[in-house]
Amino acid sequence: MTVLLVVAKAPVPGAVKTRLCPPATPAQAARIAAAALRDTLDAVAATGGVTPVLALAGRLADAEDGADLAATVAGWPVLPQWGDGLAERLAHAHADVAHAYPGRPVLQIGMDTPQVTPALLADGVRRLAAPGVDAVLGPAADGGWWALGLRDPRRAAALRAVPMSTADTGRLTYAALCDAGLRVGALPTLRDVDDWADARAVARGVPGGRFAREVAALRPALVAMSPDRRPEAVR
Repeated sequence: MTVLLVVAKAPVPGAVKTRLCPPATPAQAARIAAAALRDTLDAVAATGGVTPVLALAGRLADAEDGADLAATVAGWPVLPQWGDGLAERLAHAHADVAHAYPGRPVLQIGMDTPQVTPALLADGVRRLAAPGVDAVLGPAADGGWWALGLRDPRRAAALRAVPMSTADTGRLTYAALCDAGLRVGALPTLRDVDDWADARAVARGVPGGRFAREVAALRPALVAMSPDRRPEAVR
């Protein structure tokens, strides 16, 4: 059974979605992050035939919507993230899952794509299980990636050499996996949420989710701002 691994930060004000500030306050940005995480966790929980695991940085007790987030992952294994920098934390998260679930493949996602669906995740699991595939990679529209699947999660050690959060991260990750001798399949490209243009575009695509409701809740405040203060991305 595939492990469906969510790598996330506790949505603590000032620690998440800081590129939404301004116009959002740190607390508003954290509520939007919490909504994105809950939508993501719900999609994972509704995906059949997988073992859900959360690799968490920070404490849900300190987070916006922390009680509901804790209730959402009740019964899930929750592993602490560790290591210096995102690349190391990802590699360690995969290694920790490999230790806890020997021989299991892993499909890993983050908390910045609240538009993911159970069908999309199940398709990723199927593609990872296809003959002749050692890994799958889901590109992000900004040049990064939103999903990584590995038949052997210990091979995530290849990520340590990849600069994260750049416009070349996706390309360099693909190259690192290939250089490690892995046969890499492709997942669909998604837009992840970094700034307000991303938040509005993703919210339009999933209007019924918590994420879209939190983005919409901030919209009246943005409209009330004077034109010289309102960021171009939210007009």
